[in-house]
Amino acid sequence: MEASRAREQLRRRFLLPPDVAVPLDGEENVGLETSTAVEKKEKPLPRLNIHSGFWILASIAVTYYVDFFKTLKENFHTSSWFLFGGALLLVSLSVAFYCIVYLEWCHGIEEYDVKYPALVPITTATFIAAGICFNIALWHVWSFFTPLLLFTQFMGVVMFISLLG
Repeated sequence: MEASRAREQLRRRFLLPPDVAVPLDGEENVGLETSTAVEKKEKPLPRLNIHSGFWILASIAVTYYVDFFKTLKENFHTSSWFLFGGALLLVSLSVAFYCIVYLEWCHGIEEYDVKYPALVPITTATFIAAGICFNIALWHVWSFFTPLLLFTQFMGVVMFISLLG
């Protein structure tokens, strides 16, 4: 009784039709081939949708109403936190471009996170540290709005880049 219930849960989880045999741990896997005919053809989502449009417009509005670039220019040389955050962001982007351009495009390694498992955590850690440094550097300008403004800018840039690729 428990084996049939486990099969039914697996079918529901992976959306398998009832005629596909699902092996459990204690069963033999003799001659079982997965069928690719059951895969549904789904239309990909459009690149520009309400979600990405919202973040791009919000980022443009934040840039305009808080004089974002003017503030960055004024605080560029006055804060060592800003310079340290910029260096960390440069490291993070360098590792990301190394993965995307060199490994994926030049060498055809699509699963670079499997072959080089340390790259993704390094990129993530340096990007988070850069965000913290930027928040500290710009806190005196926008106070508790700083994380919200920087997150809005980040999401706008991410959504804009997703439109390109």
